[in-house]
Amino acid sequence: MKAAIYPNFKKPNALECARELCDILRKNDIEVFADSHFEKKFSDKPYIKYGDFNAVAAESDLAIAIGGDGTILKCAKHLIGTQTLLIGINTGRLGFMSALEYDQLEQIGKIKSGEYTISKRMLLKARINSIDEAPVIYEALNDISVMTEYAAICDFEIYADESLMGRYRADGVVFSTPTGSTAYSLSAGGPIIEPDMRCIEMTLICPHSLFTRPMVFSPERRLRFESRFERVTNMYVSIDGCDPIKLRAGSSVEITSSENTINIVDMASGSFFNSLNKKFMHSIK
Repeated sequence: MKAAIYPNFKKPNALECARELCDILRKNDIEVFADSHFEKKFSDKPYIKYGDFNAVAAESDLAIAIGGDGTILKCAKHLIGTQTLLIGINTGRLGFMSALEYDQLEQIGKIKSGEYTISKRMLLKARINSIDEAPVIYEALNDISVMTEYAAICDFEIYADESLMGRYRADGVVFSTPTGSTAYSLSAGGPIIEPDMRCIEMTLICPHSLFTRPMVFSPERRLRFESRFERVTNMYVSIDGCDPIKLRAGSSVEITSSENTINIVDMASGSFFNSLNKKFMHSIK
């Protein structure tokens, strides 16, 4: 069995966690791979093999993201189109998507004995159409958000297939997978959706209306965002919270479900509901 590690050393304790994890993997006869950029961090561990992370992850049985939810999202982008399993180890704050906490590293050995389940998570596909440029396609595990600069209010239309669904005035809109329903969409007032489901959630950001509510669509639906640029010219698309992509006048954004999925490992039965209670509900109480 092969494991590719994906640590985020900006997170507290991530380096210590990664080093300890490598030793545990070796103890369990799991080959360890890492990106060549990390070679100096593990110079005293000659058993680790290095290469480009995309290549080593594609050839590994599992990829282990060490950090927070953002680290897991970044690692997931390298796994699109592969069958590699994704395991998150939390050294950050929330770690809602993580299978293990830092003090649970020894449980990684369960992967050899098959003591885990796999949660297949759908992805969203964003196709940005411009008047005079070729379309650009991105994929997201959490969400695709379209918003204005400096939270300026804007007018836009949403189409479901070819039918106009509504004209809205808001700071923007979040299109979310069930996985992403507990992220930006939740903060914007969207519902929590069980992550194994397949659907597309739409939540407006600060809508200028008393009656606008989030909506959930079939995964077969094709949604389209079109802005009325006479009110505001600086609009951006963000994929899983990454650097925003500026929309040009006359551009539209099509949202569909992707044919790809990400296989996230669940090391404990019912971990989604346990995390929901422990990391969201309990803190409120």
